[in-house]
Amino acid sequence: MSITRDEFIARPGIVNKQGYLPDPSELVCVELPKVFDQCLIKRCLVYACGPDTLDTDYELRSDALNDPRIFSGCRDFQLKLISVEKIPLKKCPSYKKVIVCFKISFYADYIDCNGETKCEFYEINRTEIIWKLYCPDSIAQISTSIGSGESKDIDSGIIKLELVAECLNGFFYKNDCDESFLDITLGLHLIVKCELVVQLLIPTFGYCPVPSECEEDTEEDPCDKFSRDPVPKFFPDQKLKPLFEDECEDNE
Repeated sequence: MSITRDEFIARPGIVNKQGYLPDPSELVCVELPKVFDQCLIKRCLVYACGPDTLDTDYELRSDALNDPRIFSGCRDFQLKLISVEKIPLKKCPSYKKVIVCFKISFYADYIDCNGETKCEFYEINRTEIIWKLYCPDSIAQISTSIGSGESKDIDSGIIKLELVAECLNGFFYKNDCDESFLDITLGLHLIVKCELVVQLLIPTFGYCPVPSECEEDTEEDPCDKFSRDPVPKFFPDQKLKPLFEDECEDNE
């Protein structure tokens, strides 16, 4: 049985697999970045002196630290795209060799010998080459004006980076001068996307409704809450094997 428009609530959410959406109210043209191609780059980087490689980065060593004892993790990762170079492939110009330069920054926390938590700031610069990515050029030339009336040419082609990073390990190193450093092992999942601003025709159910009011945090009497809570189990569950075999098994 299909859902009528009166029963349908226009809001984001999971589509009910047991029913059907009502007919859309209109077809609209929207302008938005569409992903034409994307690929995943996975790196595990460790510290090494000298030029950076696919597996090493010399910026993963901290400055000299004062009596570090325990590495406690990393936080506040930031990604910044510095530059993009797109080189058309001779046999198929719609495919590009893409060179991206970007910067990743984060903080690494550690505990010193006095029990105080300290942090060290890291900033690594990386260059990745994607040898073949489908990045067609826009056929139309786009120029727009906003507010002041002055026109501005816009490049509809977009290279976008998405990053998930984590510190896999951190260990302290002492040099011959008895100086301590924190070396980080960094795991990266980097998605490189080629997008193009296009017009898409999509069905809609009208404008989104006004959202409900924000919930207010009301104080509750702790005794009232305690009286409604279930009684806890006084003992843990026993993990025992049955004494007898299943009587339902066929006896030969």
